[in-house]
Amino acid sequence: MSDFTEFALQNWLLFAAAFAILGMLLGSEILRRMRGITTVNATEALRLINDKEAWIVDIRDAAEYKSGHIPQARHIPSAALKDRLDELIKAGDKPVIVYCRSGAAAQSACALLKKNGMVNVYSLSGGLSAWQEASLPISRKKA
Repeated sequence: MSDFTEFALQNWLLFAAAFAILGMLLGSEILRRMRGITTVNATEALRLINDKEAWIVDIRDAAEYKSGHIPQARHIPSAALKDRLDELIKAGDKPVIVYCRSGAAAQSACALLKKNGMVNVYSLSGGLSAWQEASLPISRKKA
């Protein structure tokens, strides 16, 4: 135990960084749950798309969207999301899956949609990166 204490004291900066990272991870998870945001992985998202005709919303910028996106994704950049809410309300009771590059920005977008009355909203956990890691198709056509 004394070796560990000595190591910790000599490397206090590493331990501080580890605790800060742990705090941020736990904090983002707690915030997501407090906002009531439901996340889905790529397989669950694909199931919602196929079985329930879910709408897919890509909130990345235009250049990222053009470089590759989930097939049939609607491109609504996060900056324009508030102004284009009426487009998404047309989804009715169909699920709406929001994604970005890594999943972080999508959670904020989902919170905005929920705040504006949409109930069946999901964030793609891991974003487009997770979709690609699952070897699912990417389109470069304009939707």
